[in-house]
Amino acid sequence: MKTEPERGNGAIAERRVRVIVAERNPLVISALREMLECDGRFELLSSVPSGKQFLELAANTGFDVAVIGWKLADMDGADVLSEVQNRKLDLRITVFSNDHDIGILKQCVRLGAQGYCFQFDDPSIIFETILAVAHGRICIPYIDINKVNDTPLSQLTVRERELLAVLSDGWTNLQIATRTGISENTVKYHLKNLYDKLDVRNRAMAVALYANEKRRGSKSPFG
Repeated sequence: MKTEPERGNGAIAERRVRVIVAERNPLVISALREMLECDGRFELLSSVPSGKQFLELAANTGFDVAVIGWKLADMDGADVLSEVQNRKLDLRITVFSNDHDIGILKQCVRLGAQGYCFQFDDPSIIFETILAVAHGRICIPYIDINKVNDTPLSQLTVRERELLAVLSDGWTNLQIATRTGISENTVKYHLKNLYDKLDVRNRAMAVALYANEKRRGSKSPFG
């Protein structure tokens, strides 16, 4: 039977903060374990390397904060956060990332992460982030909240989105030109603008980005 986490700030203040960790790198887990145990305010209950194991653990374990790496053995942090939402799990999650990409931070905020810190942060920042999240607050690095919903595809026009959709269906430049009544050179011009906006070098990268966003917007296949 699942033990419900104690949500009250007072309850947490009288004991150590219970933490579970999902991280594929055993060295990172070892470093986190040593840091948390030496600090004395935390109790590391368990650690797992995969998203599947984390979701099983989270559904059956009472804890205060989950610390998850961005890249796990079988899925990334966005997959895990999406699945937490799909399963309606009442969890407080801090993402522990080794990537300084602001796009990852935006994704985590959109998907409901309450905390976010970097593996290269000073330990005091990591501790403060976990404690803040355990006490019901949100603790993330500075981000322009007005731009949190921006994605690479959000800046595209309707026509550019349509072009990206037919690219993903495997249309060639000639097919696009023939079916839209424009020249192949015009198609190439539009594709160059599309690649520039998405900051990719070719159609394969553009299609991969499009497929990834579509997957994020659909229901997770896990479970």
